Amino acid sequence: MAGETTKAPNRQEVLAKMPGAEVVQRELASAKSIDDFFGKEGIFARLFANTLEQLLEVEMTEHLGYAPYAVEGRNSGNSRNGKRPRQIRTSSGDITIAVPRDRKSEFEPKILAAHQTSTNELETKIIYLYGKGVSTRDIQQTLAEIYGVEVSATTISAITDKVKSLAEAWQSRELATIYPIIYLDAIHVKLRHEGKVENIAVYNVLGVDLEGRKDILGHWVGTGGEGSNFWLSVVKDLQARGVKDILIACIDGLKGFKEAIQAIFPQVLIQRCVIHQVRNSLKYVTWRDRKEFAADLKTIYTAINREAGELALLALAEKWAKKYPMAVKCWENDWEDLATFFDFPLEIRRLIYTTNSVEGYHRQIRQVIKTKASFPTADAVRKIMFLADRDITEKWTMPIPNWANILNQLAIRFEGRF
Repeated sequence: MAGETTKAPNRQEVLAKMPGAEVVQRELASAKSIDDFFGKEGIFARLFANTLEQLLEVEMTEHLGYAPYAVEGRNSGNSRNGKRPRQIRTSSGDITIAVPRDRKSEFEPKILAAHQTSTNELETKIIYLYGKGVSTRDIQQTLAEIYGVEVSATTISAITDKVKSLAEAWQSRELATIYPIIYLDAIHVKLRHEGKVENIAVYNVLGVDLEGRKDILGHWVGTGGEGSNFWLSVVKDLQARGVKDILIACIDGLKGFKEAIQAIFPQVLIQRCVIHQVRNSLKYVTWRDRKEFAADLKTIYTAINREAGELALLALAEKWAKKYPMAVKCWENDWEDLATFFDFPLEIRRLIYTTNSVEGYHRQIRQVIKTKASFPTADAVRKIMFLADRDITEKWTMPIPNWANILNQLAIRFEGRF
């Protein structure tokens, strides 16, 4: 009737009119191949664009205060003024939507501010699942359940390949000039190479910067077993990326490891991992004596100072050297690098006597890659390690506890190098 006002529809009413389950199912059923889902004319694009345009109309109605063609709009001072095209990048390709305009050019749609120009939902979902170590088959099943879409393994690989450039940029990023402490260790994965599966080492470096924050400085995929020669190339890369000095390097007992690091950073102090050394020496001890031998070892690395540690080592040799010469000799031969932590206060000793920090990181990496029987390429290793690293290090927001005191102690010990 004339004179009746037109009620502006609310969001719930508009959402109720949007494409429902029947429409979605009909659209999905029309697909003959995977290509029907993607692109500007694909099913996802049509459903997404239609929904987005209707939500924009709701926002315009809320902005103006009246529905289209309502009498309240007459002489209101502002009104609808056509539409303008805007391109949006979605997981199904670039699409163009019609964005309503008002005569005063005051309308700023909130929903587009949230989406900006990218809504890569499907790609984000695939990359997220891949980074959690979910197998390609399980990713396909998940997408089928959520979206009703059959995505091929080739498509998943093409999407995750986009991570490669991000991983390369991360691996070559500039590093800090000084790292008070770094931890160096390797994790082994299975890689298919020339028709057979080989164990290869992925070399990882965890650094603690001058603010006391931990960060993984890179992943380096080797070509065979762990070796000091490869570590030399890793340390050279750190130098090339801006590292000028390292104060303390915590390492395991790999032969030649110390020489590889000091060839590039000659002033660095080496701390051999005590826990690695304990495990290594216990290999030479029978099960019957291991508990007692381990207790005697503990008196060495928990000693109050270097002198007390040396006395405990002498006592160990007197008691066990004849029965287990190799177990004792490895401590005697490597004592200088094992005892480095005695030169520091207790807070620093706890940080450097073991490489547990990087080993803890490796445990989390293994949780991600445990579903991978083997990797097809080195790039596949780098991709998943990079994605796993993003999730792990996202929680590394706080500096090491009591870092201010630790930094002051390091400044005294390494005067002139800060």
